[in-house]
Amino acid sequence: MTRRPRPHHPMRPAWLCRNCAAPWPCAPAQLHLATEFYGHSIALAFYLAANMQDAVDDLYSLGVRPDPRALHARFLGWLSLTRRPHRADLR
Repeated sequence: MTRRPRPHHPMRPAWLCRNCAAPWPCAPAQLHLATEFYGHSIALAFYLAANMQDAVDDLYSLGVRPDPRALHARFLGWLSLTRRPHRADLR
């Protein structure tokens, strides 16, 4: 019997990965999200932006003043790497 890999979900309010303890979204979570939202990059951006806002709220509730630039890079900065090339770009 094979064991299923544990998902890389956020552990709130710290916003660390429940599986690997890296800041969420960790690399495996990014890969999973890019696959799950394939072809729906705007929906993925909205989903991650909502999660980023939740992280800001959670961090403030913990007494931590989050760095907006670091959170933006962490939650949204990697999105440009997931974009599919347009047909015109392939020529």
